[in-house]
Amino acid sequence: MSLRHAVLGMLSVTSCTGYELTQWFDSSLQHAWHASHSQIYPELARLEAEGLAEVVEEGARRSKTYAVTDAGREELKRWLMETEPNRAQRNETALRWFLVFRLDPDDRRAALERELEFVEAAAAQRRALTEQLDAEGKTGGFRPVLDLAARVDPAMIGWLRDQIEATKTE
Repeated sequence: MSLRHAVLGMLSVTSCTGYELTQWFDSSLQHAWHASHSQIYPELARLEAEGLAEVVEEGARRSKTYAVTDAGREELKRWLMETEPNRAQRNETALRWFLVFRLDPDDRRAALERELEFVEAAAAQRRALTEQLDAEGKTGGFRPVLDLAARVDPAMIGWLRDQIEATKTE
């Protein structure tokens, strides 16, 4: 996935600051893509320089609120419609879940319990974000992806619990 296109996509939903983009990445895209402040701010500057995003407001302490331009919307559309995604992405979590079975049952249980704690916390964050968006009447944008997560999270949680339980009989 391209950070450029992730940022353009987020800006196509609403204008926001680099800080707000970072919060979005941390709260709603954490399962798909991570981006830090040090990556987001230079990308915003590049997007602005290329005319794909623009500063629409300047606030306290030199904060800038960005919005996608028409050219940025066209670039996002081109990327979504004309390019084939790289489906061979690295996913450290998936690799760990694949290899966790190399551990003895006690260590495996500890690792799986840590994973379960993380997935449950992330699911709770996504549920809170969903509730907030619902309360604000926002049903578009990334809301459908949160619906997908609401379907996937229970499957992952159930699988982790099953694997933890299985370590108790080994």
